Amino acid sequence: MAKAIKKQALGRGLSALLKDPENDIQSADDKGADKLVGSIVELDLDSIEMNPFQPRTSFNEEAINELATSIRELGLIQPITVRKLGYDSYQLVSGERRYRASKKLGLKAIPAYIRIANDNESLEMALVENIQRQDLDPIEVALSYQRLIDEIDLTQEQMSERVGKKRSTIANYLRLLKLDPIIQTGMRDGFLSMGHGRALINIENHDIQIDAYEKVISDSLSVRATEELVRSLTNKEAPTAKKTNKQTPEYVTQASNEIADFFGAKIDVKAAANGKGKISIPFSSKEDFNRILKLLKRD
Repeated sequence: MAKAIKKQALGRGLSALLKDPENDIQSADDKGADKLVGSIVELDLDSIEMNPFQPRTSFNEEAINELATSIRELGLIQPITVRKLGYDSYQLVSGERRYRASKKLGLKAIPAYIRIANDNESLEMALVENIQRQDLDPIEVALSYQRLIDEIDLTQEQMSERVGKKRSTIANYLRLLKLDPIIQTGMRDGFLSMGHGRALINIENHDIQIDAYEKVISDSLSVRATEELVRSLTNKEAPTAKKTNKQTPEYVTQASNEIADFFGAKIDVKAAANGKGKISIPFSSKEDFNRILKLLKRD
């Protein structure tokens, strides 16, 4: 497989095209761009700089070492992706683990797909590629979604199209960012699953949330047991909620979960039989308020 990549990378004329300073390709409209973009090219590792938009914040050194061993024995099966900055100058878009492992092995070159993109396009590509990985923790995925909202101005509907996920799934990830930072750290360290986090987020008081988190860890509670714990901690509010539900029209009850998923927040809906009512959307910070405001403006 590695030999096949190298053969394709060193296609006739492509290497010379990259090394010709008089024919430097900077945009998709430049002569030869159609041959370059999307092709696999063998690039010098020293000509590639790290991506400042990298959404991943931590790399497991043991995993990098294992990948380096695999590359040494089998070659690099999947090329990295870079964007062209200038003459013989590139920036990593995706594949930082492969890049780091190749550096560790002392390799001089690496097969790469070349893209031509501006900063926003590069960030979006890096975030979307990151989200589609299988080895990310739920908070890392949630932060990537949030950056797509804050920095690329994508709506949840647009993100759904980009990453191939349901909008409700995206909303569930974003809700995890309302957890206390201590709990978010616990999820990133692998002490809690996303199911645990989704259960704990129903506790609005962060002090009680932390108490519940500590019990989940100390007693090694399953997701179902965590859900039961959360219900027991919030049962004081249950009678009021039950009374309200009796007075809530059926059409409101059916749509409440959909509205909560849309805003990524636990909303409060009050409605009377005569059709009058009120929807309350809580927010936890200025950034959270701006996120909700963007949703109201776009959808």
